[in-house]
Amino acid sequence: MPSVGGGAYGNGHGGNGNGHGGGGGEGPGNGGRSHRRGDGGRGDGAGEGRRAGRSARRSRRKRALVWTAGVLSFLILGTAGAGYLYYEHLNSKLKKEDLNLGSKDMADHKPNSAGQTPVNILLIGSDARDNKANQKLGGGRDTFGADPLADVQMLVHISADRSNISVLSMPRDTMLEIPECRDKKNGKVYPALKFEQTNASLGRGGPGCTVATWYNLTGIPIDHFMMIDFGGVVSMADAIGGVPVCVQQNIHSRTRDGKGSGLKLKKGTTYVQGEQALEWLRTRYGFGDGTDLYRAQAQQMYMTAMVRELRKNTKLTDPNKLRKLAEAAIDSLTVSDTINSVKKLLDIGNDLKKVPASRITTTTMPNVYSTRRPGKVEPMAGEAEDVFRMIREDIPLDGKASSATKKKPKTETTPVSDDPAAAPGEIRVRVQNGTDGDGLGPAPGRAGEIAGALGAKGFTRATTTSVRNPQAKTVVRYGADDLEGDAQAVAKSLGIPLSAVKKAPASDGLEGITLTVGADWRQGQSFPKPKPKSNKVPASAKAIKGDDDKACMPVQPGFTW
Repeated sequence: MPSVGGGAYGNGHGGNGNGHGGGGGEGPGNGGRSHRRGDGGRGDGAGEGRRAGRSARRSRRKRALVWTAGVLSFLILGTAGAGYLYYEHLNSKLKKEDLNLGSKDMADHKPNSAGQTPVNILLIGSDARDNKANQKLGGGRDTFGADPLADVQMLVHISADRSNISVLSMPRDTMLEIPECRDKKNGKVYPALKFEQTNASLGRGGPGCTVATWYNLTGIPIDHFMMIDFGGVVSMADAIGGVPVCVQQNIHSRTRDGKGSGLKLKKGTTYVQGEQALEWLRTRYGFGDGTDLYRAQAQQMYMTAMVRELRKNTKLTDPNKLRKLAEAAIDSLTVSDTINSVKKLLDIGNDLKKVPASRITTTTMPNVYSTRRPGKVEPMAGEAEDVFRMIREDIPLDGKASSATKKKPKTETTPVSDDPAAAPGEIRVRVQNGTDGDGLGPAPGRAGEIAGALGAKGFTRATTTSVRNPQAKTVVRYGADDLEGDAQAVAKSLGIPLSAVKKAPASDGLEGITLTVGADWRQGQSFPKPKPKSNKVPASAKAIKGDDDKACMPVQPGFTW
């Protein structure tokens, strides 16, 4: 089995870069200062009533505080948001950056029948070694001062009706297209990279480029991001008294040449705290087959276990500890400018707390090992898009019904053109290869193959062009109104739906008809018939339920003791 990415202290970025694994996870708690006021010794009934009311309010505030810590720790791998009574102080320390540094605007959400919309939050764990605390925890002296890498990337989808949460992890060693990004602080433009490792996106202007990269691949509109560094994992795990994790055998993550996180645990369940919690999140050598895919699985297990611990409402009861936790959290948290205050963090927390653990589902992007870059992975054609589509369409990944799955899909029909088509042998059409429109490499020879198929159907004037035009979906474009019928005839001959026939804007200067073979047609001479949409998450996504407290990580041979 090829080794994906670098070790926890090894080399993983494009084979040469930093490979620090868990990346982040700092966990803000909603800490605060407990203010107490005396009642002047009053003993009348009204005083008692007011004291009871204040006591109830304090109790509600404490419960809300614990809930907020819980749901926001879920959001940021063990970091809790910030709130409580010194809101303004924390609010002034909240660091914000632009949501999207790409050139493509993100689509708006489609509301459900009740007018509700989902919320998508990209969690980014940075391996930045930009201060002494992170340098001590992160190791890797040779990477001090280097561009940070987005070594943890998880998309949290809160359903429109707030009944369920879906979490999608992308392995840090995923090879894909990183779009052009502009650093708005200094105006620097980073050109698009056709085939690069996803964690490099963070160093191209900031987290807004990681957002743009996700949107470019998945088409999922992202509302917010939250980025954290190493330090908060330690403080959050300590604050809640540890997080339960499980291994099937004794494990020690250390290779003969000194690589590995150093994690050493006995078989069964252990409550990890402090730096041991960070070791768990960063362990690659020792889990499963030693690849980054199992590290992502371990991070998901940790996150769901932390949520379960926090929901017990028995840990975070010390206001002073909560205050310190919130301070540490805010110091290592950067959010998108769409989260303009700590109140917005608390609002997100209120949405999250409505969802029971049984309706939280964590998954990993379906992937395959890359043949173009050994040791790395690429999105799995078909099944990765199935998961992306389910999130875009607000379909729960746990298989249970929701308002989204109950709606009947609308059928759209494109009318046949009134413009009569010429004879096939008279229609000129150029064919170009756009099969790399999904971030994968182009399928070679597709333009020639489809031009040949057209020729066999009588379109003898079909030619090819070497100009590539990456498209996710196959499209037939025409330049003038009197070519609409001809363009539809070309589409019908190959089984391409008429909805894929488009008039090119005048600014394109297109003359004639161009057929661009998209990423949805990588093989075969007839356009593939659409498969019935499935609302079941594929097995390759390795779904884990939030209330599964029996999960246990397999241990890699050679890393037991």
